Amino acid sequence: MNRYRLVHVTEFHYDGPVSESYNEVRLRPRHDDRQSCISFRLTTTPQAPTVAHRDMFENLVHQFNVLGEHRYLKVEAESVVLIHDSPPAPPDTLTLAEFDAMREELREEYFDLVAATNYVPHPDALREFVREAEERSSGMAPGFARAASELVHGRFRYEQGATHVHSSIGDSLETRAGVCQDFAHILLAILRMRGFPAYYVSGYLVPKRAVDAAERSMEEVIGGQASHAWVEVYVAGAGWMALDPTLGAPVSTQHVRLALGRDYGDVAPVRGVYRGHAGQRLSVDVLVRPVLDDEGREHWTETAAGPPQPPALQSGQPQQQ
Repeated sequence: MNRYRLVHVTEFHYDGPVSESYNEVRLRPRHDDRQSCISFRLTTTPQAPTVAHRDMFENLVHQFNVLGEHRYLKVEAESVVLIHDSPPAPPDTLTLAEFDAMREELREEYFDLVAATNYVPHPDALREFVREAEERSSGMAPGFARAASELVHGRFRYEQGATHVHSSIGDSLETRAGVCQDFAHILLAILRMRGFPAYYVSGYLVPKRAVDAAERSMEEVIGGQASHAWVEVYVAGAGWMALDPTLGAPVSTQHVRLALGRDYGDVAPVRGVYRGHAGQRLSVDVLVRPVLDDEGREHWTETAAGPPQPPALQSGQPQQQ
């Protein structure tokens, strides 16, 4: 079954009263030719009305405000999503030389997806990765994208806590470690430095039922928490290719897409500001289950993440959360 029920819960606990909390979330799974969002419900505590709009990348963004004093904020998103079968891998029909002939045209059409960003700079340290991916590609454009993803997977180790949510790829280049967000940003930089338009994708990696305990343990290490990130790259003649550098493989029906953007800054699941003197403690829980397994039963898989504590707050000014 490729139909999943998802519950994403974010909780903010404040050590004093806060007010004027303004928030936006990108928690509704995308509804397009790759997956269908069958149902979605967003609730907040304290209860607040929500409004929605689509951003420049066609992500559905919900906004809500909590104006009165409160010491606790909970954002809960529930959804059911159907993942369509993955399309076959595109054939290697476009050479890198042919791709180079259209680079300027692609840059003009997809400028936001080729240009460097704060999260995805184009450092000289990655030029060796670009060169090696070219050598491994056999001169083909789709081959370059796959080779770049495999290089990131092979050269960097997955290590929770090695970076934080605001890290640039320079931190991972120095330590050769990171998490899925870092792997996606590094792959984006390699692709964009070679002229390939590419999206950062936020979403979930649904854990599969492992054959044995050893396989399950490896999946928990590689997949991290259910919240996940990967890349979609455009190759003329082949269309959009979805690659997961954390797993070192193409994206499968285990991947649920939430939002697309230039980098993590465009797709943060929950973002907001509030006014008050209090510090905050954040917790995130993601619950994922197939609607029905092969035996007709439902099972929950729970993951939890506890991000680092935020920096000390300055009293009387709006604070970011």
